[in-house]
Amino acid sequence: MKTPFVYGKIATGDYFTDRENEIKLLKQNFTHGINTILISPRRWGKSSLVKRAADELMHTEKDIRIIHIDMFNIRSEEEFYKSVSENILQSVSGKIDDIIANTKEFMKQWVPKITFSPDDQQEFSFGLNWQDVKKQPDEILNLAEHIATEKGLKVVLCIDEFQNISYFDDPLAFQKKLRSHWQKHQNASYCLYGSKRHMLLNVFTSPSMPFYKFGSLMFLDKIPTEYWEDFIQKQFKATGKTITKKQASQIALMADNHPYYVQQLAQLCWLRTDKEITDSIIYEALESLVMQLSLLFLNLTESLSTTQVNFLLAVLSGVKKFSAATTLSNYQLGTSANVNRIKKALIGKGIIDDQGGRIEILDPVFAIWLKKYYFN
Repeated sequence: MKTPFVYGKIATGDYFTDRENEIKLLKQNFTHGINTILISPRRWGKSSLVKRAADELMHTEKDIRIIHIDMFNIRSEEEFYKSVSENILQSVSGKIDDIIANTKEFMKQWVPKITFSPDDQQEFSFGLNWQDVKKQPDEILNLAEHIATEKGLKVVLCIDEFQNISYFDDPLAFQKKLRSHWQKHQNASYCLYGSKRHMLLNVFTSPSMPFYKFGSLMFLDKIPTEYWEDFIQKQFKATGKTITKKQASQIALMADNHPYYVQQLAQLCWLRTDKEITDSIIYEALESLVMQLSLLFLNLTESLSTTQVNFLLAVLSGVKKFSAATTLSNYQLGTSANVNRIKKALIGKGIIDDQGGRIEILDPVFAIWLKKYYFN
């Protein structure tokens, strides 16, 4: 029997839950050509959300093309230009002949050598001199707008892991280059998001950065417990198993409503359930999840400095005033200036988040492991 829960990959179809308001807003932005910046901690379902909104919109709107680019393994401008040009041309083309024709029409500055994949996906790659392209990238940076205008389409370029531009040789100059082109586009728009919340906040909310006020900012929240209750109950019922509303709520709350972990914990519970789940199964599943990740958490903790670990203990202990004299003394954090350095380092590592002075550990299972096994 196929598991009714999914994590670690894009949630589609019945695996997807809630986000109605966010889907509605994304579809409106895509339809009206409004650039969108989507910001949230990692594993909160940004990619699944964008994919869901795109699929729904393209099902009803025949003149829109939504193109997905994942920058996960892109670390240079040349790789970026290559990925952008290949994905755009492939998304607006049908058969191989269309790809060749569109490449000749819209890549006039270059004479690309096109290599096709032998499988049914019709994947292809360019043989351009990317060092030359890097010197004059205008044609590629305007490619989405040019194609949209010529073909009477609306094109939306959705770029995941956008924060990877920080790996480029001169990320600030690259951002200026992108902004100078993309801000002029009328028929192409852009949806930018990624897994490093603090880096994206710096790129899109700092007045000194080129992408400041580039588009509509969307801050993704956790899915409320009541939606998880309905979703988990529905998924159990669809496979002939039962779980009470209270038990479904318990799973969501144990995972702190974290989309990735709610789905993972729910799956572990489902796998352990024959017909009707019990409370003991839920606790066994949580313990199993924590132990699965214990070695990862141990390696992560050992990579931190003593004061950083002490700071995490203070967070778990409910401390609010980290620079107070008693806190500095009780948790051996050094000076108040050192507290700021600790926070900055832990935010940079993606371990904590600071929302208006409220500090929280982003990984709820890591927090459980710290409490139960490390600090116990």
